Amino acid sequence: MNQSLLEILVCPSCKGPLSYQKNNAHNNHPELWCRAEKLAYPIIDSIPVMLLEQARNLSLEELDQ
Repeated sequence: MNQSLLEILVCPSCKGPLSYQKNNAHNNHPELWCRAEKLAYPIIDSIPVMLLEQARNLSLEELDQ
């Protein structure tokens, strides 16, 4: 993901920082994680989907990574 884009994107819920996760065991696509809200936003076809309705809840195991 483009670093300059990552620097300006924030969580739509808390306005906090996001971290890029390339791939994980839960999904086959990259995501942007908000650790404060425990939410993961999908990146589909190189486009971050920053909608709360499309976010999934992160498990405690994922947050410990």
